Amino acid sequence: MDILQQLAEELKLRKEQVTQAVALLDDGKTVPFIARYRKEQTGSLDDQTLHTLSERLNYLRRLEERKQEILDAIAAQEKLTPELSEQIAAAKTLVEAEDLYRPFKQKRKTKASVAKARGLQPLADLLMAQAPDTDPAAEAEAFVNPELEVPDAEAALSGASDILAEMISDDADVRKRLRNVLALRGSLTVKASDPDTDSVYRNYYDHSELLSKTAKHRILAVNRGEKEGFLKVTLTMPEGLGEGLVTKTYVKNSSPAGKTVEAAALEAYKKSLLPAVQREIRAALTEDASEQAITVFASNLRQLLLQPPMRGAVTLGLDPGFRTGCKVAVVDATGKVLATDVVHITANSAQAVAGGKAKLKKLIQQYDVAAIAIGNGTASRESEQIVAEILRELPDMHTAYMVVSEAGASVYSASKLAAEEFPDYDVALRSAVSIARRLQDPLAELVKIEPKAIGVGEYQHDMPPARLNESLTGVVEDCVNAVGVDLNTASGSLLSYVSGIHSGIAHNIVAYREENGAFTSRKGLMKVPKLGAKAFELCAGFLRVRNGKNPLDNTGVHPESYAAAEGLLKACGYSLSDLGGDLHALTEKVEQRGYRNLSTELGVGEPTLRDIVKELLKPGRDPRDELPKPLMRSGEIMTPEDLKPGMELIGTVRNIIDFGAFVDIGVHEDGLVHISQLSNKFIKHPLDAVRVGQIVRVRVLESDPKRKRISLTMKGVPQDNLSS
Repeated sequence: MDILQQLAEELKLRKEQVTQAVALLDDGKTVPFIARYRKEQTGSLDDQTLHTLSERLNYLRRLEERKQEILDAIAAQEKLTPELSEQIAAAKTLVEAEDLYRPFKQKRKTKASVAKARGLQPLADLLMAQAPDTDPAAEAEAFVNPELEVPDAEAALSGASDILAEMISDDADVRKRLRNVLALRGSLTVKASDPDTDSVYRNYYDHSELLSKTAKHRILAVNRGEKEGFLKVTLTMPEGLGEGLVTKTYVKNSSPAGKTVEAAALEAYKKSLLPAVQREIRAALTEDASEQAITVFASNLRQLLLQPPMRGAVTLGLDPGFRTGCKVAVVDATGKVLATDVVHITANSAQAVAGGKAKLKKLIQQYDVAAIAIGNGTASRESEQIVAEILRELPDMHTAYMVVSEAGASVYSASKLAAEEFPDYDVALRSAVSIARRLQDPLAELVKIEPKAIGVGEYQHDMPPARLNESLTGVVEDCVNAVGVDLNTASGSLLSYVSGIHSGIAHNIVAYREENGAFTSRKGLMKVPKLGAKAFELCAGFLRVRNGKNPLDNTGVHPESYAAAEGLLKACGYSLSDLGGDLHALTEKVEQRGYRNLSTELGVGEPTLRDIVKELLKPGRDPRDELPKPLMRSGEIMTPEDLKPGMELIGTVRNIIDFGAFVDIGVHEDGLVHISQLSNKFIKHPLDAVRVGQIVRVRVLESDPKRKRISLTMKGVPQDNLSS
């Protein structure tokens, strides 16, 4: 099966879709560009499918390259047979291919290689034949050769057994069958390194379960416990099963030669086969669990980045703290810093708290603050209580607050980028600015932070760094390009995620803008150093120029389709000057003419025509504006002690993990909705029921303030008519 056909079958796509997508990727087109502007070629494949296709394509190509290397290496030894060639060609994984190559791989000095050098291969072959009348000791006498360091028959038999053991351990078919048996019938067995030492891994101190039923997050948990020295982890095979598989494969009878082969087979199983298969299965389980964790992390990140912005709101960012006070920054509706300060509202001194409250009140009134963003770190709960008090004392201001994740804020504030953006502010105040801005526009602010530092995943520090970075960077790119970027206001960080623009070009765009003023058209990009025709093709459609010379520059219509867009407007009785006005009849007129007829007339595909219509109806639209706004709070707040079973509350989903979702219900500690409590129907994963940022109604099952645990449920709790 060729790679394209295999991809089509694995991803349940038509081969033509895969062929076109691969051709576009090979031509240097980016995933966002293909997903948005090449729908006709790919049959409207979305960005996530294209990422999966690209990753799988790279793996299969590496596999084919490696198989060819193996074939060449074996052929060079003049040992390649038609049967072996077919087996290598049929290998579906790199592990299978390497197993087939193992007997031919140039090994370092082993007991078997030494025995072969001493001329004992014929004896090993004789023993493997297991003729009933073969006497191993007698046959070994013929191979005694002191000059080759084979002093007696016992040494000859020992060397021949070493050869047999290596031959058995190199058997690709046996390895494959053992892997399958261990994966299906083996167990994960976990013990405590020191049962008397307490740790967060105590639940695993004496744990055993079938590998086939082990949840992926438990694999990662015990891996970390082992790495930290609290746990000892082994994969165990049912007693006698592995040994029986190997001996039945090689032992033909109970003759003396057969018993010698049996002993060699058991030696190979115990010292080589089982440890190797355990390592391979453990690695495969870890890789599979890591991929699942990365998938969940990526999904959470996507949902977080695409949360709707709080447009037009003057915002106060509050970075809580005890000893050094709470850092404050007020930013205007565009994110420009208006004021900064430090308030000691969490101090032990009543006088200091009163002074801090007075400062905050003054800032709220002076700048007409509409929203307050409170970081969720140290002293967050105490700060929230004071903020709630202040808002009750300022009822005419109609100000509301929201506790936001400050994950990554300290990383950003200490970065070179933050120093360039705010050279006059210290690190702590930069963090307060970041907290305010991430409420105003999560995407624009969070792209400044390394994705894995944003804190919406589990075990991110245990993931393969390159794979995690690749996946999360892809998510950020998809989100940035889905929303679109204002060419004249975007930071270099934001621009660097636009299709076709790397950090160097992003820097050049900002520098050109600062030197020459705002761009008045997309065509102006062609004057930016190092931004050539190919980069322009890939990026132009994702960049917006507001109030420019051509109204289409403020839409998601690609310049290559401007003629079609203008032709469409003309065919429906409109012109470019009508953009932004009342075009409610456009869809009706297009439907009257027929999408198929118009697409033929205008020379564009039907999917592209539909996208053009959507963009013309809402030029400069932000898809995030169509989502429910974040849940803001004011007035009274509760503590975990106030929670009683049966209480119904409204909260925001903060994080999703394999076994449930954490929901912010306004009591500082997020509550857990276990996967079994997320829906009235069975779901395979929490992502099937909720998303990060979603507003949900929950019922309290239990609150344990001492252990800081709140159990919630959504089962039987109506979720309709929820909005902020």
